Parts: sequence; structure tokens; C-alpha cells
Amino acid sequence: MKTYIRSFFLILLIIICGSVYAQSASKAPQYKVDPYWPKPLPNNWILGQVSGVATDANDHIWIIHRPLTITDDEKGATLTPRRSKCCVPAPPVLEFDKQGNLLHAWGGPGTGYEWPKNEHGIYIEPSGNVWVGGNDVTDHMILKFTPQGKFLLQIGGKGESLGSNNTTQLGRPAHMNVDPTANEIYVADGYLNKRVIVFDSNTGAYKRHWGAYGNVPSDEKMANFNSKSPQFANPVHCVRLMKDNTLFVCDRANNRIQVFEKGGKFIREMAYETETKGSGSVWDLIPSDASQKYILIADGTNNEVTVLVRETGQKVGSFGRSGRNAGDFHWVHNIAVDSDGSVYTTEVDTGKRAQRFITSK
Repeated sequence: MKTYIRSFFLILLIIICGSVYAQSASKAPQYKVDPYWPKPLPNNWILGQVSGVATDANDHIWIIHRPLTITDDEKGATLTPRRSKCCVPAPPVLEFDKQGNLLHAWGGPGTGYEWPKNEHGIYIEPSGNVWVGGNDVTDHMILKFTPQGKFLLQIGGKGESLGSNNTTQLGRPAHMNVDPTANEIYVADGYLNKRVIVFDSNTGAYKRHWGAYGNVPSDEKMANFNSKSPQFANPVHCVRLMKDNTLFVCDRANNRIQVFEKGGKFIREMAYETETKGSGSVWDLIPSDASQKYILIADGTNNEVTVLVRETGQKVGSFGRSGRNAGDFHWVHNIAVDSDGSVYTTEVDTGKRAQRFITSK
């Protein structure tokens, strides 16, 4: 009898725990693709590799793409003699509303600044100012513009990088995030350097930098795909400041996220899809909504977006797969969310598109 009672309560406990887990998992966000976003571009424009996406305080969606990656076949209308009716490269920076309407487009070389050769990364300050970067072998700068495209500030410059401990020049930076309370910009630096570096976001003055585990970075060559590597791999691909003032860093080719205090003190790390080779698994990440309970990881090698519990790294969902249809991905590169929790993704290599996913519950 006692054995029967113990068995009964054990089964009951398993059922309760399973129910609690199922309820917890069911609360994780789920998504479905919006195949009609964005709307067709005007002016016979076409996109190249779309290497950045961000949302602003007005729930406008900004992307940056690479006009130089558009092939002759795709830009046939610009050739002499004309090859085809379509198309013309769009300006590098485009702003859309939530309905997918194009609002503004600008960018490219101009007076007083050095526009990157291979555009990479975009971030919108709460004030509306726009930061962009580039990762060509000569792109060692980030640039700041007004929402209308007026140049404001350049940090770093073209030419040669001076290494991961130089305080003025960048090394093929990948991504940036502004802390408006401290007027500081954090830079994931990058495809050549192996660090996070911080500048004054108004003046460009150097503040501090660090490598993996908060240590002094080294440019020593190390094997990739080591989730316990003492150094960041290339590229250090994203940096995201959370509302609790923790800083999440994408160590893409080491298949991990490292978490820091704003001053650079290491807190913890989360390994993710550690068997991934190729270009690594952690390309970008973003909180799923204002609560920041979950983060979304753009995984451009496995071509999916994964939903993780932010504090534990537990996987609770995913969407997307390798493919060309709406909702599929090829090299999903960057990710953003709006105030409703809708997700925006961009794709590089031959993906060359932006997509929108809406919450399905």
C-alpha cells in the first residue's frame, strides 16, 4: 500500500512539473512570416546584401544594404547599353514604416566623411540619429548621421587598422549600441579586431575597451569554434545593451554569448549550438519585447532564429530554415523588433532581403 501511495504521488509530481514546464514554454513568443512586408520599392530600385536592421522610437524600420553586391544581371537597367528593364541599386540606408512603405532613402559617399566600401551594421539612437559601419578590409570606421542623412561624426577611418589595443582606429567594426544615459557608444570591433570598444557618442572620445572575459584583447591567431576560448574570435559581431545595464556580446565564430557589466567586468557566458562550424552560430541577438525575458538569436549558419530565456540560455522555440521561400533564410544576418514584438530580419550573401515576422498568439 505504501509503495502504491509513493508511486501515485511520484506520478502526480511528474504530471504537475510537466504541466508547469508546458505552461512556461507555451508563453514563449511564437512567430509567423508576413509575406507582404516590405512593399515593392519605388524608382525601379533593388537591394543588395542587407547587412543591418534597426527600429526607432517611432516604430520605423531601418535597413542598410550593400549596393556594390548587386550583380550586373540585377542592375541591368543601369548598364550601357541597357541589359534589361530592371533594376537600379537603391541608396544604402532605407527607412520603412510598419506597413512596409518606404519613407526615406539616403547614404553613400559625401563631403566630410569616409563612407564604408562594404556597409555593415545600423543603429538608431533614441534621439533618432543613425549610426552605420562597414567591414571591408579598409573599413575601420563608424559614422553618425541625422535621420535625414546629414553627417555628424566619424570615429576611426579608412586605411590600416592598428590592432585591438589602439584607442582611435577601429578594425572592420560589425555593430554598435548607444547608451543614451551615459552618452556612450559600444562597438563590436569586429572582423579584424577582437574586442568591445566604447567611445563618447557625442564627441568620439575614447573611453575603454576589453576582450573576452573582460581581459586585455590579443590579436594572436586562435582556432575558432571554441566556446571556452580566452579570446574573442572574428568576427565580434554584435553588442546589445539590456535595460538592466548588462551588455550581451556575440562571439560568433566561438558559438557563444558573453555578458558584461558596462565597465567591462565579465559576468557569465552562454554557449549556443557548439557543434556549428562554417561562420558560427551567434550572428545577432535582440530582446523579444520590453520585458526582456527572452532573447532572439539570428543564426546565419543554421539559418534560423532561436528563442532563448535570457537569464539561462534555455531554448524555448525557433523559426525559419534554410531556403528561399517567405519565412526561410539564407545567411540571416541581423535582427530587430518593434514595440508590438514583430521581428525584422535581414540576409546577406545571396539572400539579399529583409523579412517581417509577427507574433502568432
